Amino acid sequence: MERDEYRRASLENWQRMAAGWEKRRADVEEVMAPVREWLVRELAPQPDDTILELAAGPGDTGFSAAARLGDDGLLITSDFAPEMLEVARRRAAELGLRNVEFRVLDATDLELADDAADGVICRLGYMLMADPIAALGETRRVLRPGGRLVFAVWRGPEQNPWVSIAGRALVARGLMPTPEPGAPGMFTLADDELVRSLLGDAGFAHVRTEDVTVRFVYAGIGEYVATTRDMGGAFSTAFGGASEDEQRAVVDELDAAFAPFSSDAGLELPGVALVVVAT
Repeated sequence: MERDEYRRASLENWQRMAAGWEKRRADVEEVMAPVREWLVRELAPQPDDTILELAAGPGDTGFSAAARLGDDGLLITSDFAPEMLEVARRRAAELGLRNVEFRVLDATDLELADDAADGVICRLGYMLMADPIAALGETRRVLRPGGRLVFAVWRGPEQNPWVSIAGRALVARGLMPTPEPGAPGMFTLADDELVRSLLGDAGFAHVRTEDVTVRFVYAGIGEYVATTRDMGGAFSTAFGGASEDEQRAVVDELDAAFAPFSSDAGLELPGVALVVVAT
């Protein structure tokens, strides 16, 4: 898929998924708390700083940083999908935040001045962007000297069965295309060496990476499918386009594949994020 075509399709997807992400926001934040806490800690925002969040979605990661900025600091919450930004706007109102500015921004072509931010935070965004190389270059441009970038992406499929098992099942049944090598996707930036190389090319001199584990808990296969349809654009499109017989077959296949992850709580599916701080 060409870059512009992918960007258009991605924008349509996130516009469509915004309602599902708002519906599931609290559950996601509970799962992603270890990642969010790592990112905010390593960003180390200070009072009066200007912090930019890219691909903010519902915005909770950046809002955790906003609490440390004081009345004179500023969080710029941005997303390229206006509907997602509206979700973030509603969440900020719930939290009573007043030091937040909302901007529809494409991370690959930021409409911001050079040296505009003291820090940039991005949770699970770069890997899905049409041109992560351009996005990292733009991130470096808008960061002030000494400013920090912190971000998270997913490790590889074996470390993230919560998503890879379903993806393989849909591909095997011809309901979803095989991912193209190097194309935007969940595992595109799973490798340390690749991430370090891209950051170096973008002008970052110092990079540190770690792994953070998370755990997705579902009452059973029914909740897993319902949640994934609400939040996973590729899954939602593929599963929704299948016949009722195919859908039942996929659910049965996933139920069997997830059996090793059964617990008293239902299903407990592990995940691993690669987290990065760069200057």
